[in-house]
Amino acid sequence: MDKNDDLREVSEELEEEITEAPEDENTEELEEADAVSEYNDTATQFSELEDALAEANDKYLRLFAEYDNYRKRTAKEKTETYQNASVKCVEKLLPVLDSFERSLEAECTDENFKNGMSMIYNQLTGFLTQMNVTEIEALGAEFDPNKHNAIQQLDGTDYASNHVCSVFQKGYMLGDKLVRPAMVAVAV
Repeated sequence: MDKNDDLREVSEELEEEITEAPEDENTEELEEADAVSEYNDTATQFSELEDALAEANDKYLRLFAEYDNYRKRTAKEKTETYQNASVKCVEKLLPVLDSFERSLEAECTDENFKNGMSMIYNQLTGFLTQMNVTEIEALGAEFDPNKHNAIQQLDGTDYASNHVCSVFQKGYMLGDKLVRPAMVAVAV
């Protein structure tokens, strides 16, 4: 029996080796399949993260552009508001300037009074110059409906046709914005 036992033992060992060998190959294949699956999962996660990052970056850029537009728009509105307020202020001041000009043209026997009025007028015109207020040159200029308000047409003047031949009230500009158009007569 000794030989039979030995044969049985050898047979059992061979069976174990035979059954173990395919398991090792299956194990390697399973491990390789698991590695491929894990790689695919990681690649999918990476792709999803890239998409999320691209979306977040796009949202950030849009928000930044929106904020930049808002900042520019409010700065423009602020400038326009300041300019409109300045125009209103100068507009209210112009009748005073007109009155000063008429009073300086009037006859006055008191030289000290006239000099005082002239000094005040010069201060007022100096202030308007600092504020970038300029008089519209009208006399002899070609009629421009954007700067002149024609209230009369005159024949037989020394001026060319469609040119300003008389100024009744001076016009003024604040920078490039019209404060008051000049009231004029136009040669026909």
